[in-house]
Amino acid sequence: MAKPLDGILVVSVEQAVAAPFCTSRLAEAGARVIKIERAEGDFARGYDTAAKGASSYFTWTNQGKESLTLDFHDPEDAALLGRIISQADVFIQNLAPGALRRAGFKMEDLREADPRLITVDISGYGADEAVSHLKAYDLLIQAEAGLTGISGGETELGRIGVSICDIGAGMTAHSAVLEAVLLRERTGDGAALSVSLFDVAADWMTVPLIHTEHGAGPPPRSGLKHPSIAPYGAFETQEGELTLISIQNDREWQVFCEDVLQMKNATKDPRFATNNARVRHRPSLESLISSVTLTLNQVEFQRRLSKAGIAYGGVNSVQDVAQHPALRRRVVETDTGDQLSIPALPVRWMDAPPSKTPAAAPTPGAHNSALREEFSQ
Repeated sequence: MAKPLDGILVVSVEQAVAAPFCTSRLAEAGARVIKIERAEGDFARGYDTAAKGASSYFTWTNQGKESLTLDFHDPEDAALLGRIISQADVFIQNLAPGALRRAGFKMEDLREADPRLITVDISGYGADEAVSHLKAYDLLIQAEAGLTGISGGETELGRIGVSICDIGAGMTAHSAVLEAVLLRERTGDGAALSVSLFDVAADWMTVPLIHTEHGAGPPPRSGLKHPSIAPYGAFETQEGELTLISIQNDREWQVFCEDVLQMKNATKDPRFATNNARVRHRPSLESLISSVTLTLNQVEFQRRLSKAGIAYGGVNSVQDVAQHPALRRRVVETDTGDQLSIPALPVRWMDAPPSKTPAAAPTPGAHNSALREEFSQ
């Protein structure tokens, strides 16, 4: 079966996670992705050795790409990159702001030379002079954008446990490229796109900002509790295990009281009659619920929840996730030639045949000879 982006050439001067995540999804959709690296390679190659000696980050985000190492400051290498870009459909970069421009590659000039070209700048904060000089890595953006201010426990700030700003920027850039490709099909014109990690994180912070500027203030850090819905959090059972429950409306609250807590009188308590009331009286609410859950083992608690149709989930470790019945897997190959089983791509094409194992993550400059020959003129 043909893939959606068959025939699309993507050239990416990329490093770390954000741009490589974007182009990895384009590659999975059939695009040819040429990854431009320094001679020493993308520094994400050295983030860890967890993938059987290779980097887990690099292995995840670089399957099936071609690697070309070059030096922008070398006239022959710069000319080679120019020739490759001249044949590209999409050109992506996430170097420090201004780095590519200083090397002689201005996005506006590239677009003027080829109006069908789609260009994508991925940065930490955008090009505004007030912030463009700031270095931008995932945890820095989490902190600057306020994500850490609403994450963690009541007395401790918390980093979100994955590189969520990098991943979010890559996802956003990916969707923007697809939109630009669709637009080009109708108009014949490419597009100049820009995505910053901060803008993506700020968009996700919309609800906390509305609460801060127009409501009762920012949501407090609440650990395994929802700041504005109750009960929505983790409760301990007899053996010390945690189960996360979620009550989304007052009807569910009544069912929960009657069938799970087996306390019909609780439905008549005005402190718990509405969600807003339950949030205001959260300590009393949680004390009431815990007085029941601590007398039950987890199996019985979850059995009651399931029978009542109340949403719940286990508070799993990473080891638990590895054995989860919902976890689908795919096999990938590292740049050192080892195979790994990692989570499958999240989108399922239900009418498509099983996808083949993609080409491996490339070693630095693995395709130098072939690419230099192909684009020699």
